[in-house]
Amino acid sequence: MPWRHLPNALTVARLVLVVPITLAVLDGRYGVALVLVAIAGVSDVVDGFLARWFGWQSRLGGLLDPVADKVLITCVLFALVIVARVPWWLFVAVLGRDLVIAGGALAYRMIIGPFEARPSVLSKLTTLVLLAVMVIALLPWQDAQALARGSHGLVLLALVLVFASGAGYVDEWGRAAARTWRARGGADAES
Repeated sequence: MPWRHLPNALTVARLVLVVPITLAVLDGRYGVALVLVAIAGVSDVVDGFLARWFGWQSRLGGLLDPVADKVLITCVLFALVIVARVPWWLFVAVLGRDLVIAGGALAYRMIIGPFEARPSVLSKLTTLVLLAVMVIALLPWQDAQALARGSHGLVLLALVLVFASGAGYVDEWGRAAARTWRARGGADAES
């Protein structure tokens, strides 16, 4: 394997880790899950660093990396909801936001045309806070009640950021679609 494919290989490895992390959470092996989440987090940082530092960026990597992050967060949060370590409404908000973003991206692609997805700063902050919620929820020495009391502010911050980042994407891509539509002459361009 050429070295330039290493970032994509790390991203795929992160995707593969989702299954054992989720199973560890469901089995109550929070320490194991925490170690695997840490490995996934380090692989995310390393693949991003390698891609930028050596210019090993690729279209595939640009698509796979955010998908890996979304799949990891969604699956682990769902497992944490099942074992009652995070509130269900946070998972519903995250899933809803991701569905709106994916649906908007698909609609944009079908109606307007190709685009280059770039994560916003707010979205990156949201991911960081959601990962912090997950890490705290995975600390094996905490019981669920102490966890709920101790991380309530962080969970609420995550919820606010989920809504804000989702609204930011809707606004940004809605404006981009409107500009493109106007530049093409609106409905006249279809005739």
